[in-house]
Amino acid sequence: MKLWDGDTKSLFGGLTLVKTGGHFDGFQVLHWPAGAGGKGVLLSGDQPYVCQDRKWVSFMWSYPNMIPLGPAAIRQIVKNLKPFGFDRLYGAFPDQVVKSDAKAAVERSADRYLKRIGG
Repeated sequence: MKLWDGDTKSLFGGLTLVKTGGHFDGFQVLHWPAGAGGKGVLLSGDQPYVCQDRKWVSFMWSYPNMIPLGPAAIRQIVKNLKPFGFDRLYGAFPDQVVKSDAKAAVERSADRYLKRIGG
């Protein structure tokens, strides 16, 4: 295990770890700018979480217990992803893929989510 500081960590091949926070402070995703034919890919695991309707993602503090993430954490995730271009997003499980326009899906989903939770 190798710990790192900051909001991003450059890796080999142009890959970047991005600390987004979320259901825990150190949560991170992997950005692959050359993926999806050069349009960019985000490997997110479960934060943001790919919904059943693959045009949307969700933000939960605890998925097993269905506890939503709060407004500040959602805004932080969107802010930390803002500098990165990605057309595709891969979630934690097979077939959890936003196949195109993934960055817009994250931003659109955050807006919708914040409106619903009053944030």
